[in-house]
Amino acid sequence: MSGMKARAMLVGLLVVGLATPTAWSHCQIPCGIYGDDARFTEMAEHVRTIEKSMLKIQELASARKPDYNQLVRWVSNKEAHADKLTEIVTWYFMAQRVKPADPADKDAYGKYVEKLTLLHGMMVAAMKAKQTTDTQYTKQLTELLDKFAHAYGAKTHKH
Repeated sequence: MSGMKARAMLVGLLVVGLATPTAWSHCQIPCGIYGDDARFTEMAEHVRTIEKSMLKIQELASARKPDYNQLVRWVSNKEAHADKLTEIVTWYFMAQRVKPADPADKDAYGKYVEKLTLLHGMMVAAMKAKQTTDTQYTKQLTELLDKFAHAYGAKTHKH
């Protein structure tokens, strides 16, 4: 293994070993302080930040003399925003906003399952985005977010 590869692997292990995600979520009391439109805007911002981080990581990693400090910072940034996106999906939408539907009501239940499926897809794509710098996952996140906004009936989602 070359010296550069060994250093890159060491940096990667340090990032994984030292990264301790902290969840700062809003309480689960339906107080009405947070609004759906703001959450959709925030989620789109997280996706764009993840993608920018991926591109910076690719740029820094391909440099003749990589700046490992900046590389670690961009990796941490990418992972933090993927976690924040997942937090909104999980604790805001899945736990509070998407309400279960009676399976006997086929139409309502189908819409419920569609929303859950899209949210789960976003969680998986965010996890994959943490594991790589392949922007296919940010494209997938953007598509899923658009589909979820439509299924949810969001009023002002744009990015």
